[in-house]
Amino acid sequence: MQDKVRQEHIILGVDPGTLFMGYAVLHTIGQQVEILEFGAYDVHKLEGQYPRLQKEFFFLQEIIDKYHPTCLAIETQFVDKNPQTMIKIVHAQGVAIAAALSKDVPIYEYSPMKIKMAITGNGHSTKQQVAGMLQRFLHIPEEEMPKKLDATDALGIAYCHYLQLGMPVSAGGAKDWKTYAQRKGLVEKNPSLEGGKQGRLSPNAQLMAALATVKKHKK
Repeated sequence: MQDKVRQEHIILGVDPGTLFMGYAVLHTIGQQVEILEFGAYDVHKLEGQYPRLQKEFFFLQEIIDKYHPTCLAIETQFVDKNPQTMIKIVHAQGVAIAAALSKDVPIYEYSPMKIKMAITGNGHSTKQQVAGMLQRFLHIPEEEMPKKLDATDALGIAYCHYLQLGMPVSAGGAKDWKTYAQRKGLVEKNPSLEGGKQGRLSPNAQLMAALATVKKHKK
């Protein structure tokens, strides 16, 4: 697993959308993660669903030709109360998959809950919480944070795939989210635990503290 993590990867993350398509390209070598590009591709001014899908298809092909990603990571299992909305999103997913297949790029699918769990440790986190944690993980300056959450959603998908390669390793590895969060400085040492024991906060308390900090910074 460690050898797999230490290999070089270029991960294209896509958050399918019918008006804005989130995309992100990560370059990773071991624990080094670099954002090559990310954003929200805007097609909402085009008239009609199919011209929008065509535009997204060609755009993704251009991104693939530019960065030569080793894989596509995409969000799947989208569920919406409105069947028409769900169908449109599925079409957008199909376009992204077709663009990758046309360039022989391997495809990996992740559910929204799995992505949120990988980034925050909570499968029910909000998009804003995911964006805030990614900003801290990847040290993104506030002025470079995109206004559209489609972009950070795509970044989260790409980063989720990176984590699935095996938690970023150093000497001794990082076996779980708790260990990784501690190494990234997302949680701090505390002299007391619940019940008066000495050591660190419980994993749940650590996560809530980290998310609370993110929420405070975003206000």
